[in-house]
Amino acid sequence: MSFDPMAAAVDWLDAYRAGDIETILNMYADDAVVHCGCDNLTITGRDALRAYWVQRLRDYPASELDNLQPSDSGTSISYVTGNGVVSALLAFNAAGQIKALSCGPME
Repeated sequence: MSFDPMAAAVDWLDAYRAGDIETILNMYADDAVVHCGCDNLTITGRDALRAYWVQRLRDYPASELDNLQPSDSGTSISYVTGNGVVSALLAFNAAGQIKALSCGPME
């Protein structure tokens, strides 16, 4: 069975919406990098990633899916939070884990 980056992005959003931090963290590669345009942060390392998601789940819970599209490097997904629509680009490694996430408010 081959890896489906679109399905993985939906699984990521479902875990985000459920507030399931352990599932979210398990989706990331150990060397993943998150570029957060909402807070102008770059996050690396498991401890920093956990702290980021604890804060994100508390302050910016996600609700509904806005859009989902394939991209050259993975999947582009946008979703609604209490502060508006956020766009995220998820890039995956060969094992199907998130290697990079770039997100920020829709303009």
